[in-house]
Amino acid sequence: MINADDLCMGCMKEIGNLKQCPHCGFYADSPQIPPYLPIRSVVGNRYLVGKVTEYNGEGATYMGWDLSTRAAVSVREFLPDAISTRDKGDSELKIMPGCEITFRDCYHSFLEMWRKLARLRGLSALISVIDIVEDHGTAYAISEYFEGATLREFLLRSKTGYISWDRARQLFMPVLSTLGTLHSTGIIHRGISPTTLLVGKDGKIRISGFSIWQARTAKGDLTAQLFPGYAAVEQQGYEGQQGAWTDIYAFAAVLYRSLIGSDPIDSASRLTNDRLMVPAKFAEQLPAYVINALINAMQILPDDRTRTVEQLRAELSASPSAAVAGEQYEPPRQENVKPSPSEIKSRMDARKKAQKTALKTALAILGAGLVMFFIIILAVRPFREFFFTSGDNSGLTTKVTQTQAQQVKVPDFSAIGNYGTITSSTVWTNRFTFKAVYVFTDSNDDKNKIIEQSVKPGTMVAPKTEIVLTVSKGAEMIRLPGDLIGKDFQSAEAQLATLGFICKKIEKPNDGFAQAGTVFSVSPTVNLEYAKGTTIYLYVWGEPPGAETTTAEETTAE
Repeated sequence: MINADDLCMGCMKEIGNLKQCPHCGFYADSPQIPPYLPIRSVVGNRYLVGKVTEYNGEGATYMGWDLSTRAAVSVREFLPDAISTRDKGDSELKIMPGCEITFRDCYHSFLEMWRKLARLRGLSALISVIDIVEDHGTAYAISEYFEGATLREFLLRSKTGYISWDRARQLFMPVLSTLGTLHSTGIIHRGISPTTLLVGKDGKIRISGFSIWQARTAKGDLTAQLFPGYAAVEQQGYEGQQGAWTDIYAFAAVLYRSLIGSDPIDSASRLTNDRLMVPAKFAEQLPAYVINALINAMQILPDDRTRTVEQLRAELSASPSAAVAGEQYEPPRQENVKPSPSEIKSRMDARKKAQKTALKTALAILGAGLVMFFIIILAVRPFREFFFTSGDNSGLTTKVTQTQAQQVKVPDFSAIGNYGTITSSTVWTNRFTFKAVYVFTDSNDDKNKIIEQSVKPGTMVAPKTEIVLTVSKGAEMIRLPGDLIGKDFQSAEAQLATLGFICKKIEKPNDGFAQAGTVFSVSPTVNLEYAKGTTIYLYVWGEPPGAETTTAEETTAE
């Protein structure tokens, strides 16, 4: 029988008296950073709490152990960091003054959401909720521990970074069905993304990362967690009601990432310049109905978007019902019904009136066109000379040579749009031949932007001249390693520098029980990807009390 004292608080595997876990690298004496529960706290007299595995503006998720069933669990704590806090070493959560009403409303939202999820046990794409506990001044949701990789990790491990439609259909259709069930019970996830979808050892996807709506909507009372490229525009402070269509946008964006191999452009950016497109390489491979379904589900404005899971499923399945979805209803025609004489006269009068109106409109348009034609003739010198210069015009020649007339002017392509916008437009592909050279830049905001062109703007060139466009790949994304905790600062700093990160040291007081100079926490969260050049904060234990005094006394004595 496994003794709880012999468990690693990082992965809940038995390690006995070892100081460092051979499975996950967690150090047995690593402390928990406030305001999170101290390691080995007990919730509801049943669930042992380990290290924090994930957190956002709503709360934190801990590695846990069920003391009753002796099995690993996941413990989700309601801990909204914007309106509550916890003192170091204390288990009780404290509400910040003036935030009591907001805390109560969010607290009830948390309990309601997890109680609904607990009633949905057995759904193929959900992780089962075991228990809901109120303790330490807050609430906890206990779920089965699920061991798997995020969808983002799964895709990055593939040879190409993306998957085929046949594979995607196997993976995502069960998720879509589960999403439909969630919506029918009133649960809107609002955080579907490659990091909240988990791929298990059985090859199936589970939905994780549930949070209350207050933590997934910008400009609210809680710190919002939005996933760039996957959060719908109505979550980002713009007008528009949230609903099933909010999740449909995110689901379609995840499907887009899985099929295309790159994150979609963020919905807020698409409001001013909608540059979302399917590259030609993938457009040739994917079924037309899949591309159409993605386009419909990723419309920026909620009212234009696919509204229900059923509609999206039909479109992704090429169902005949999807082809007629949204068409206006036309009443059946009444056949073989003979109109009365008065009705015939009324129709004829209406027809004659319409014909007279159409004739008047056509004459007005023709007259306006003739006026504009002569204005242009008088304004443009070559035409003016041709029509109004007296004498012999046979010697009149154009000022542009034939060679010049065949040339085209190279524009500033960076001012026109991104590489996809340009190469998908016949305006430019009929004039030039394009070649792309992709390079990393400092920010993901630059992704797909043109940063250089081989021929200067304003240059006259022959048609179909090749233009080499240097295109931004965005920032190079590097995985922040998860083995930094427990290392000495110099080793950790060197490791991060090799990967391309900037390292900052934050020294914390040492109570004498920790080894000075060792890393005990990392910010931001490890095992996720960040742009190269991101600043990583390493929290390091300082010298224990009295260390400096002792050194001074020894120096004096010598």
